[in-house]
Amino acid sequence: MGVSGSGKSCVGALLARRLGVAFIDGDDYHSPTSVAKMASGIPLDDEDRREWLETLANLIDQSRRRNESLVLACSALKQRYRELLRRGDPELVFLFLQGERTQLRERLASREEHFFRGDAMLDSQLRDLEIPGDHEAVTCSIGDAPDTIVDTFLEVLPRCRG
Repeated sequence: MGVSGSGKSCVGALLARRLGVAFIDGDDYHSPTSVAKMASGIPLDDEDRREWLETLANLIDQSRRRNESLVLACSALKQRYRELLRRGDPELVFLFLQGERTQLRERLASREEHFFRGDAMLDSQLRDLEIPGDHEAVTCSIGDAPDTIVDTFLEVLPRCRG
């Protein structure tokens, strides 16, 4: 989890490969209306995100019911969003990719084919972000290499799962 530009897709795909499980990029499940809105530089609001988060929670639930693990990349900016996702699996573990605005802005500027663009969009996500506490997520800096982030998460994961 984290704001756009934090490396969710990159780290998530790497983590899924290392675990040998499915990877889902939450961005692939945004409605065409939401994608168009973001592409126009208009931030999503809670109502825009509700159906999207419910869809992701259902995907998590389906995976849990099949007794299969998965890695899902999703912004999950607010506490209530994370609670909604946990409806799919109460034991869901979050990896929070935390970065400074300047780092995030540089990363977003280098993207060529992504619907999320612009400082206003990033600032909106940073305003909405409710930083999870240590009890809620494993936090890693986006300044670390993706392999280092995955190593750290895998080291901590067994303690998170009880």
